[in-house]
Amino acid sequence: MKPWLFDILACPIDKQFPLKLYIFSFENKPEEFQSIIDIYKNRDINIIKKEKIIEVFQENDEYFLRDNIVIEKTKLKSYLELIISSINEFENVFNNSTNQLSKKSFQIINSEVKSKILELFKDLKFHHIEDIFPELYFINKVKLDIEIESGILFCSKCNRWYPIIDTIPQMLPDKYRDERKEIEFLESNKNLLDEKFFNQDLKPFNI
Repeated sequence: MKPWLFDILACPIDKQFPLKLYIFSFENKPEEFQSIIDIYKNRDINIIKKEKIIEVFQENDEYFLRDNIVIEKTKLKSYLELIISSINEFENVFNNSTNQLSKKSFQIINSEVKSKILELFKDLKFHHIEDIFPELYFINKVKLDIEIESGILFCSKCNRWYPIIDTIPQMLPDKYRDERKEIEFLESNKNLLDEKFFNQDLKPFNI
């Protein structure tokens, strides 16, 4: 499951949005996170442009952007609003994996990336847009190139949890869920969740 998918997922039972995401592991190796961090830190705009992730358009006196998160050509202000909204989704993400570089990447998004994009948003000047290309590159790479291998999606409204197994979120109605398999999943990952999580009235199963 790519982190971007979390931006649009709602509870299939009560339609609650946003959910909470607990990450246990990633498919990506630490070196992949390091590569993304290095390109971001080096701030080489030419290298970033070669990836063709961020596209800029001018129509008369108006500017539009699109990327892998905002896939439709969108006016600058609205585009930045959507990017900020996508960044804010990280407030509901809990990275409990052992991958320290993934944690560093998430911290960069929540601090440096968010701050820089908000700064431009408050003073919209298109000629400064390339100043945040490294930030836009970074959020796009983390959201779309990273793959969550295992974790849990949790609805705080109905207390239902949905496992992410082998990168696939298992968001089935209760009657189609495999109790034995999902209890085993909870048992095998209970060290990655605190006691408070299990003290909730978890549905449809708990340990």
